[in-house]
Amino acid sequence: MKNRLRTSLLFAVPAGILLSCLLCLLLSDAPLEAMKGFFFGPLKSIYNLGGMLNSAIPLLFGALASSIAIKSGNLNLGGEGQVYAGGFVATALALSLGDAGIPGVILCVGAGALVAGSAGALSGFAKMKWKTNEMISSFLLSCTIVLIVDRLITGPFMDRGSNLLTTAKVSRSMWLSYILLPSQLSSAIFIALAAAILMKLLLCRTRFGLKLRLTGQSYRFAVYSGIRTGFYTWFPMFLSGALYGTGGALAVFGTYHSCLKSFHSNMGWNGLAVALLAGADPVAAIPAAIFYAWIESGARIAMQSTTVSARIASVIQAAVFLLITCSVFDRRATARIEGGSR
Repeated sequence: MKNRLRTSLLFAVPAGILLSCLLCLLLSDAPLEAMKGFFFGPLKSIYNLGGMLNSAIPLLFGALASSIAIKSGNLNLGGEGQVYAGGFVATALALSLGDAGIPGVILCVGAGALVAGSAGALSGFAKMKWKTNEMISSFLLSCTIVLIVDRLITGPFMDRGSNLLTTAKVSRSMWLSYILLPSQLSSAIFIALAAAILMKLLLCRTRFGLKLRLTGQSYRFAVYSGIRTGFYTWFPMFLSGALYGTGGALAVFGTYHSCLKSFHSNMGWNGLAVALLAGADPVAAIPAAIFYAWIESGARIAMQSTTVSARIASVIQAAVFLLITCSVFDRRATARIEGGSR
């Protein structure tokens, strides 16, 4: 089973690269120039490199969020709403605090993570208590959250002096510092890297991580072993939502400095795709997030220099997502048959 997943992972990335070449050949008037921009454009300047790495930050947090849910035998499909909720709550609290500096950032990010984590925990609790499918409940709850936050941003929290649908900007004292100027890459990248390493240690070097992985690998075996499977059903979903919310909050303080309407778009789904590409391994999620960000950045740069559409990034990402998803769901189905369904 592991060999089959590894083979799928090794196939998905080259397949995505070949597909990008094919699309450049078919859709561009200057295919060689388009491929050059697509593959090497993100590395051509400090600005492009910083922009690509900055795009990878929310993808990495999304991958970590999805990974811990997958390891526990869950699948959190509420990432979009949880990212949005985390970003909005952090922004609303920051606006009320004013010039609070870094301590204020920590407080606001924590609040955003707590609210987003509570949304994930709700789906986990419903699964534990009533055997509700966590994929359906987390997705439906996410859709509800998105509508509520949209209404708040375009209603009572809207910045009337801006041409955008957004809240007011948070205090400059709460902006994360930039690195690799003139790009928008912020110090949030160090937080994301630290989170990946800490999660790897949590899952592989602690008793909590062992019990969580045992619950995800074989629920029936975990029950017979005396593990509190209820706790390891809802709490990983809380952690998953909290990580999504953290990614959304850091996107506000590091990149947007306000909560833009729909800034969360595709962060949740792409984060899940990165997690599947990395095999739900927190450390492997780092290069996987960069790979996914590189596809998006390369497509945008290729569009600027040729007639190729930036939509090819969505096509390539979707193709990689499809290849990995087929393998993972096949593995989950086999594991449920072998280890006993919940």
